[in-house]
Amino acid sequence: MFKIRRAALAVALCFAGATGAVSAQSFSDADLAVAAKLREAGQASNLAYELVDSLVTEVGARPAGSENDKKAVDWAVSKLKALGFPVVRAEPVPLKAWKRGEAHAHITEPFAQPLVMTALGGSVAAPKEGIKAEVAYYADFAALKADTSDKARGRIVFVDQKTERFKDGRGYGPSSNARTSGPTEAGKRGALAFAIRSVGTDHDRLAHTGATRYTEGVPAIPAFAVSVPDADTIARLQRYGKPVKMHLAMQNELGIDAVSHNVIAEIPGTDLADEVITIGGHLDSWDLGQGAIDDGAGVAITAAAAKLILDSGAKPRRTIRVVMFANEENGLDGGRAYAEKYKDQKHQLVAESDFGAGNIYRFQTRVRPEALGVAMVIAEQLKPLGVEAGNNEARTGADTGTIQRISNLPILSFSQDGTDYFDYHHTANDTLDKIDPAKIRQNATVWATAVWLAAQSPVAFHPLPVVEKKPAQ
Repeated sequence: MFKIRRAALAVALCFAGATGAVSAQSFSDADLAVAAKLREAGQASNLAYELVDSLVTEVGARPAGSENDKKAVDWAVSKLKALGFPVVRAEPVPLKAWKRGEAHAHITEPFAQPLVMTALGGSVAAPKEGIKAEVAYYADFAALKADTSDKARGRIVFVDQKTERFKDGRGYGPSSNARTSGPTEAGKRGALAFAIRSVGTDHDRLAHTGATRYTEGVPAIPAFAVSVPDADTIARLQRYGKPVKMHLAMQNELGIDAVSHNVIAEIPGTDLADEVITIGGHLDSWDLGQGAIDDGAGVAITAAAAKLILDSGAKPRRTIRVVMFANEENGLDGGRAYAEKYKDQKHQLVAESDFGAGNIYRFQTRVRPEALGVAMVIAEQLKPLGVEAGNNEARTGADTGTIQRISNLPILSFSQDGTDYFDYHHTANDTLDKIDPAKIRQNATVWATAVWLAAQSPVAFHPLPVVEKKPAQ
């Protein structure tokens, strides 16, 4: 690999700024005709909705390592075979499972208030007698990290980090960082437990779960989230200038030996069969809802897209591989297992669907400059579906991220409208009624069209150049 600066990779903010672009004529008339056929067929197909309906109705919630996780793997293998994919397999993924137990919390002083709460995934249990302690309130995660006092010691830390609503979901990053790293920061300061405002944009009295992490050498303390309205209550209590006290009881099990599976379906390529395009989402879900938008939608969208290509009768040059990953939610074990097994394979592109089923409004890539022309052609073919061209600085999802980083792989990315995604994410409200059949149909159609053209690309998608890092000043 050669080294170039990041600016050379970007070329321009938009694909339209690319020079030396591949024209539509660089694709065969037959390939472009198939793309048009996929757009038409996709808009008439309800398969994506039918798949997620089947998954959440026949299986439901499927936390990794659970009995329902096993049912989900069986469902996936059976469904993919029934859809006619010529290659279907389930690859074992060993993991450490976590199981939620009974939990409750309430304010005892200065005014008694029950709290709607839920344990964070991976949290340790509280002592059997529970925890009764004063609350150490922090307006946000930055305030906790900046605290050098003994304020947190012997108390239950509460971080009131708010999640901002954005179409592209960018408000999630700061809040999820508080959720994952908060217990460590609180534990460093001698806290007895860690609580957080739910990482969500809703105002429902439902708590949002999600994974948290501990750091070796720092005491592991119980961690939980309270609903947004209950977080508001805790914030209001600060105005009285009196100690706020809480009682917490929470029993969880962690470190349970279990095995799940990555479920894989393939459409073998023809003359470039050894070059692989990996698409997919994660099969597992949290236990509170049905796992419809997170991520039943993602596995349904990508499987339905591949099925559209399969049913077109056209043979892709490159192998198209659909992966339903194991345990994304609480460990990324499936993504890591996939990367370890396939890191030496000749991957061309990775793409992941894990942001619900809102309409796709933008197509982006991260490819070498010489492949930007291909990206422009794909973008042009997606315009009839209401998708605009983005830039060449895309990022991939959590599951495909491991192999992408290891092998420096090119990326396809489809930006969905996630304006309301974090209203339901990781809650009991993650149910099938949140999915619009027309919108998930548009998703599958966009994916099918783009993946087909990527499989037929006249330009190879080689690994990305290594970006030269400037020495520290």
